[in-house]
Order: sequence, then C-alpha cells, then structure tokens
Amino acid sequence: MANDRLTVAVLGPGGVGGLLAALLARAEHRVICLAGDETAQLLGADGIRVRSAHFGDFTARVEADTELREPVDACLIAVKATALDAALERVPAKALGDTGLVVPLLNGVEHPAALRARYRPEQVAPAVIRVESTRLAPGLIEHGSPFADIDLTGDTVPRARLDALAGALEWAGARVRIQDDEAATLWAKMSFLAPLALLTTRYGVPLGDVRTLHREELVALIEEIATVSRANGAPVDPATALAQYDAFPAAMKSSMQRDAEAGRALELDAIGGALLRAAARGGVPVPVATRLVTELAPPGPPVA
Repeated sequence: MANDRLTVAVLGPGGVGGLLAALLARAEHRVICLAGDETAQLLGADGIRVRSAHFGDFTARVEADTELREPVDACLIAVKATALDAALERVPAKALGDTGLVVPLLNGVEHPAALRARYRPEQVAPAVIRVESTRLAPGLIEHGSPFADIDLTGDTVPRARLDALAGALEWAGARVRIQDDEAATLWAKMSFLAPLALLTTRYGVPLGDVRTLHREELVALIEEIATVSRANGAPVDPATALAQYDAFPAAMKSSMQRDAEAGRALELDAIGGALLRAAARGGVPVPVATRLVTELAPPGPPVA
C-alpha cells in the first residue's frame, strides 16, 4: 500500500489515540490532536512521547487544538464510549468536510449507527484495534504489546478511502487489514472483548487468572456471545475467540478493569449493555452475561 501524505485528526490522544497520532506523525503525516485546552497546549508545545519496546522510544511533533477547524482526510475517534457524545462536539460535521473519514476505534457494536446519524454514512469507517497502550500522563504513552493490529471496515465507505488510510497506518507501523463485513468485524472483537472486560473487572484479576481460575465461566460467556452474534447476522467462531485468550499474555488487563481500578466510569453499557440488547433482539438467553453485567452495574437503573 502507498503512503500518500494525509492530514489526520485524532480525537482523544490517550493510550490508543496518542500512540496512533505519534506513529502517523513520525511517518510524516500531518496530525492534529483534538483535546481540552490544557492538553492541547501541552501537545502542541512538546509533542507526544512514546515508550515502546516494539516501536522504540521517540517523540513526535503534532499540531493540537480544542476543535476541528478544517477538512481532514480522516478523524480517528479514540475516546471512551462514556465520553463520546461530549467529545464529538469537537468535530463539527461542517468542519470535517464532505470526504473526510470518521474512524471510531471504540468498544461495542452500536456506535457506528450513532455516528452515521451525525455524519454522512459514507464517511463512517469503523475500526477494531488490538493493542495494549496506556497514557501515563498527557503526551506520554506507554505501549506494552508487541503489536498494534487494526481491522478497518465500513460497509458504506468507498474502498479507495479505506485503502489510503490503511496504507498510511501500515507505513506508520501498524498491521492493517481491510475487512468487507462490518458487522462480522465488530462482533469478532465483541466476542473477545466482552468476556475479557466483564471477567477481569468482576474478579479484579488479569487475563491469565481468568483463563485458569474462571475458565468454565469464560467458555460459557464466549459461547453465549457467539450465539448472540449469529442471531444478529454476524457468525463468530467461539473456538477462535478462546484460542485468542490462550495466546495473549497472562498479565494482560482490560481497559475496563483499569478504569475500575482508577475509579473512572466504566464502559459497561457500551459493552455489556450492548450485548444484552442484542441478545434481547435475537431472543437469545444469556444468563452468564446478565449476571456479570448486573453485578458490575452501579446503583441506579439497570444496564440493558
């Protein structure tokens, strides 16, 4: 794939967004990070520092602003689902232009529809990323996994636009695949992410303990999600999902678990709630998922 120079905005330059912003900037793309006043000033002045055994330690210069003010080739959405609505105020549809892609790197399966209601459907290109990357402080990113793998999709997006962005990300260092089936791509991630998030957070243990101490529950949850995905037109192989669990580092934690440890709001509705709603639409009983979501839910109206 070619590495044509692009202008890319990154909404949410945290662990994932900050890493991709720095990699793209190092590959000589123009990068505009969108954040609050203090973070935008810091990034504009000092750039983004990355610590990574895989990509090396480096500092990348980026532009930064509190709001998108000009058309871009792509805007990567890397905020938490809990902050999505407020964060999107930084990306006015008029400023984005008619051809710029909106690329959500969010958890869950419901956000593409919400974004297509806000932007042009042919501009929304959902992506799935597999990476362990943490923001230690504004502008300081620690990348811990020996990979940064991205599946880029978009049933309504012209293929040439996907190819251009995929080429830029590959040259920057990520491994990128363009997937033809958007629903299947999102549900494939859900089949791995939901058990990881719900079980590591519920029991407060890393992945290695989940797949040993709670393996029966893990297998049952993976099978529930596979049944839900089939009912929603996106078949997922539970054996593939389980094999992923057995291959990942034992010390791996989910982002939801890290949020719980830090006292931050959980993406429980975007992950667990979306799963329960999809199960209800398909008429699929999911007792393990229902129990875990109920046990993790804060006091108040139930997540569903």
